[in-house]
Amino acid sequence: MENELLIAAQLLGFGKFIPPFATAKGNEILEGVNYASGGSGIRDETGQILGERICLNAQLKNHGTTISRMTEILGNQNQTTDLLNKCLYTLDIGSNDFINNYFMPLFYDTSKRYTVEQFAHVLVEQYYQQLTTLYNYGARKISLFGVGPVGCTPFAITMFGTNGALCVDKMNAAVQLFNDQLKLLVDQLNKKLTGAKFIFIDVLAMSANISKSIPVVSGANGPAPLCCQVNQFGMCTPLTKPCPNRNMSLFWDAFHPTEAANLLTAVGSYSAINPSDVHPMDINGLSQL
Repeated sequence: MENELLIAAQLLGFGKFIPPFATAKGNEILEGVNYASGGSGIRDETGQILGERICLNAQLKNHGTTISRMTEILGNQNQTTDLLNKCLYTLDIGSNDFINNYFMPLFYDTSKRYTVEQFAHVLVEQYYQQLTTLYNYGARKISLFGVGPVGCTPFAITMFGTNGALCVDKMNAAVQLFNDQLKLLVDQLNKKLTGAKFIFIDVLAMSANISKSIPVVSGANGPAPLCCQVNQFGMCTPLTKPCPNRNMSLFWDAFHPTEAANLLTAVGSYSAINPSDVHPMDINGLSQL
């Protein structure tokens, strides 16, 4: 299954998937590296109950390792910096900080330490430090995906209930607080950091149109049907038969959207149909700067 970032890369003209950091070797690192880690978050502890994962701070350290390897290949730091300045960076992180941290009080104490407003602020502040580190490494063109409607995931609906609403409103309201501050942060970074071109992709705003485009959606009677049988953790059970038509489902398992949903998000982020879904431009516009 392809997520929205893989699809967006294809729209940009990439003929093959960008290799993961763990296996990227030789000159292929000059064409891009994927640092993503399932279950990870902006905060170091996010997703720790899920097992091994690489938080954003560790991903940034891995990027530093890649830069050292690039310099060895290119021969000098100036050529490395020039290439890094031209690269397109995409970060899609933050969902787990809510669904696998703040809203799991049995395993994390963040909801006891912070109100939702305070947590959104603390999260954006840490993200600011991490994005500044990425900039100092040489990144200039950076697209930031906002957090999507985590309150509409089958996991959230099953866990918290909706009181007759379509989704768990308190979770989406918390996400909205984070997204609003992240959008403001984009403007601040573009003003403060010389040559920086940050953009914000409003996945939460896009989600309303996505749910209209895929027939089966979540509702007051419970979460939408999943595309696979799930285990106690909400993940697909290995070797079980998936649903026959994945285009009729929003969610693959209790957490992850299907490729049909990801395709709509990717297309909207690459070439915005609704200008308000991106700020100040879409990924296609950023790539041409």
